[in-house]
Amino acid sequence: MKIDLNEIDVINNQDARRFEVRIDDYFALIDYIPAGSNIVYSHTEVPKVFEGQGIAGKLARTALDYARDNNLKVIPLCPFVAGYIRKHPEYQPLVWGFKPKA
Repeated sequence: MKIDLNEIDVINNQDARRFEVRIDDYFALIDYIPAGSNIVYSHTEVPKVFEGQGIAGKLARTALDYARDNNLKVIPLCPFVAGYIRKHPEYQPLVWGFKPKA
């Protein structure tokens, strides 16, 4: 099933501590753990039927923008989120312990 990323909305489900997208009967999500002035992104999950369509990237972008907008430092335990940050250096300053190169 082909998805138009412009037509899906990412929701911050604070009760479940995850950013999520619901498509038909499926959920795609990034779990998080609030930790004071930090936020830990622990797990990303996209149903196989929707893999490779950019949904995880949209979730990561939304989650990282949320961290930036709320002055939170990111601890990317999730390999997908960590990889997304490596590929999108504009998010690197959000990472807890980030030190810019001199």
